[in-house]
Amino acid sequence: MDVANKSTMFEFVLLGLSNSWELQMFFFMVFSLFYVATMVGNSLIVITVIVDPHLHSPMYFLLTNLSIIDMSLASFATPKMITDYLTGHKTISFDGCLTQIFFLHLFTGTEIILLMAMSFDRYIAICKPLHYASIISPQVCVALVVASWIVGIMHSMSQVIFALTLPFCGPNEVDSFFCDLPVVFQLACVDTYVLGLFMISTSGIIALSCFIVLFHSYVIVLVTVKHHSSRGSSKALSTCTAHFIVVFLFFGPCIFIYMWPLSSFLTDKILSVFYTIFTPILNPIIYTLRNQEVKIAMRKLKNRFLNFNKAMPS
Repeated sequence: MDVANKSTMFEFVLLGLSNSWELQMFFFMVFSLFYVATMVGNSLIVITVIVDPHLHSPMYFLLTNLSIIDMSLASFATPKMITDYLTGHKTISFDGCLTQIFFLHLFTGTEIILLMAMSFDRYIAICKPLHYASIISPQVCVALVVASWIVGIMHSMSQVIFALTLPFCGPNEVDSFFCDLPVVFQLACVDTYVLGLFMISTSGIIALSCFIVLFHSYVIVLVTVKHHSSRGSSKALSTCTAHFIVVFLFFGPCIFIYMWPLSSFLTDKILSVFYTIFTPILNPIIYTLRNQEVKIAMRKLKNRFLNFNKAMPS
């Protein structure tokens, strides 16, 4: 097609997960519950860690940042999808689409690096406990969090710049409930094979490489824990196993979607739901709410709140 005949794309139509009204109402109720639970659960974790001085440790500092990222990841597209089910308005502007791509890659890129930092924290705590305090200092924790956000910003900027260079001249229906490059670039008026290679090289290989590093570190930790038979080691084994389950549920869909960008749209939709809606609520459950220290701290916070209400004049 001649460049002169190419028109500018002003908006896209998000086809969502289904055309069935019954299914849309079902998704509306389920995703609304998950979104509220995600925001409440992660907010409780952040407040509890800030208020309770016993939780002012590197591990909980990293978990607090993970909760903040999870709330952000759950909010970049889910609220729009929920309101779209009610209003029937499923269009999104070109700028809005680019914004979704930016924030999706910002939060997922940041979370990937943060998960690696958390894995490093557990590795030092279990494999080199005598050196933990000197290696994982507050300054190191802050540096790890800042580095994760810097990497996330750099990665998301590269994706947006790439999207801005794409020529759109025809179809504008995005077969998903949010904008992401694997579905948007297939609407471009250029050879998608070359674009697919870009997706694999920038997102797919990065996600796969990080997963391999995380898998290797958790294997070392689990082997170390297995050589000890104490109650503390048993708790560490349970914690690390739970951590790896979350890592697998987050990385699995990402690796599949970005390593095979031309795969089935239905498969991509299902996997996208996992890492944008389900994983953010799994993190507070698996990482923190199963933790006895956090449960005790939340109980204390609840009692303080109740006592404060009783002390208030009627």
